Amino acid sequence: MSFDLPGSDMIGVPRDAMVALRTMLFRSDSATAASSLYEAGYAGGGAMHDAFVRWCRSKKLPVAEHMAASEFAQHASAFFSELGMGALAVSTLHDAAVTLDSTNWAEAEPSSGMQFPGCYLTTGMLTEFLGRVAGSPIAVLEVECRSMGAKRCRFVVGSAETIQQVYEALAQGAPYETVLQTS
Repeated sequence: MSFDLPGSDMIGVPRDAMVALRTMLFRSDSATAASSLYEAGYAGGGAMHDAFVRWCRSKKLPVAEHMAASEFAQHASAFFSELGMGALAVSTLHDAAVTLDSTNWAEAEPSSGMQFPGCYLTTGMLTEFLGRVAGSPIAVLEVECRSMGAKRCRFVVGSAETIQQVYEALAQGAPYETVLQTS
């Protein structure tokens, strides 16, 4: 399927441009680069959701809000793959959170050698996109990233409280899986 990017309030941007932008932001002002990329992604999450709704209609699928979780996971993965962003596998990590995994996510740059997960634009976009699908605020935190040498990018999705607990535990060196097992 081809996308009507201008009609979706979206543009096609080469992956190299996105990687270069992230690199330049971190080089010029590393203190605000992550939050700037997150905010930019969040600002685009609504347009991404609207494009997904149109994509579902074009395929005669129900709107995401009426899909079973497994059906949503399958179609969201196909949608993001068709956009060139990468495939996503959805799984339940704990009753309080799910994970989105990708071994080919476009924002990741495996050669960058980042110290922390680096898909900040994606994290912001997924927060708004998935919040619209859920009909309530959610939070997203990347806990593994190909930009830091991991085999996959892994995003944990849950309530703001759950994700805050995961973040705080990670900051203290605890594995995120352990945090969710005790919450």
